[in-house]
This record gives sequence, C-alpha cells and structure tokens, in this order.
Amino acid sequence: QVHLVESGGGLVQAGGSLRLSCAASASIFDFNPMGWYRQPPGKQREFVASVMSDGRTNYADSVKGRFTISRDNAKNTLYLQMNSLKPEDTDVYYCAATDVYTDYIYWGQGTQVTVSS
Repeated sequence: QVHLVESGGGLVQAGGSLRLSCAASASIFDFNPMGWYRQPPGKQREFVASVMSDGRTNYADSVKGRFTISRDNAKNTLYLQMNSLKPEDTDVYYCAATDVYTDYIYWGQGTQVTVSS
C-alpha cells in the first residue's frame, strides 16, 4: 500500500507556470504507470499525463507541448511541470499510481490549480 500526497498547486496568471509534486510513502518502483489526472467541477476525472518507469510518457492532447511529467524513483516522487497555463487548466489535480502486481490504482487527495485570465 502507498499513500500519495500532492503539493505545488495554487493561483497563477495565464501564461505562468506551476510545478506539482506527488510524494509517495513507499517505493514507487513497482507502480507503473504513474500519472496525473484532473477533475473539473461536476465532471468526471480526466487524464492529463502518465509516465512509465522506463521514462516513456503519454499526454492528453490539451496539454501536449505545455506540460512535462517526470518521476524520480530515488525520491519516490512524481512531478508535473506546467507551463503556459491557461484558464481552462483550472481544476483539482490528482496523482495516481498503478500497482504492477494487482492493477490497483492509488490516488492522492488532490491539489487545486487556479489560472486567472
């Protein structure tokens, strides 16, 4: 079992940047993929980006070229660098980790990102 804690959210103006972090309470070596999701109010959670342990990444079309996902297995931490932020990026962002042995997905509690126009 692993406990995930996101941080780094906040209020930023359009065009600005934020870096989200997701700290895991245990080794993330056996969690593949790890990813970020976001959930607009009243809507379902949507995929943002994911990263495999070998570094392969995948992004939603809406964030390609602006967001960069990375993981540091030594620090048990997942990151999301968000550049050129837009008001439509405003959401609660969640970290997710998939256990490679059980396919169970662990979720963090979320961090609010607000982009003002």
